[in-house]
Amino acid sequence: MRQGGLVDRHEPSGLWLLGPELFLMGLSAGPRYDVTGIAQPIVRRLSTTTAESAFFSVLRGMETVCLVQEEGSYPIRSHVLHEGIRFPLGVASAGLAILSFLPEDAAREYMRGTDLSAFGSEHAHAPMEARVAETRKQGYAVNPGLVVEGSWGMAAAVFDHSERPIGALSLTGVEHRFQTSRRPQLGRILMGAAHELSVLLNDRTGGRNALV
Repeated sequence: MRQGGLVDRHEPSGLWLLGPELFLMGLSAGPRYDVTGIAQPIVRRLSTTTAESAFFSVLRGMETVCLVQEEGSYPIRSHVLHEGIRFPLGVASAGLAILSFLPEDAAREYMRGTDLSAFGSEHAHAPMEARVAETRKQGYAVNPGLVVEGSWGMAAAVFDHSERPIGALSLTGVEHRFQTSRRPQLGRILMGAAHELSVLLNDRTGGRNALV
């Protein structure tokens, strides 16, 4: 693999790293799979409008992967999310938004078969089902500091042409920025932006899922 350029070794430490050929392969795949250029202006506008940090995450397997981030102007920030971070589906607001709008049978099967106890008791089956039901009712997900205490998040799902969730737009910040009186406004902003991004992604691909 090293000879083929798929891996490389950092000699001072002895650590194995991804190699240059993988970088070139990624560049070749970019025109088909890279949706960050479409998502970036929407994420930036979300951050500017709300003053919170904004993100775009996509569904890969049964995880969410953060692809785009924009730091908010509010001086106190949450640092739970960053580009490249992965969470199991159902963890953090983006994962909850996506899980909630999967087909009901698929969501139920996942919740019953997945152990998320490492993320706290609120990720057990019963409380997860309650949060999924609430997310479906509201149209957006709320994470009330369940991953890191005091760090709140909200998210709305992004859909493909068949109305299946493929990603989510999210906002994160400190608890007092997500008070009950403000959450409906943030939810409407998120859902509007998520709808806009869904349309743009589907227009770009002619209905084909842009991320598979």
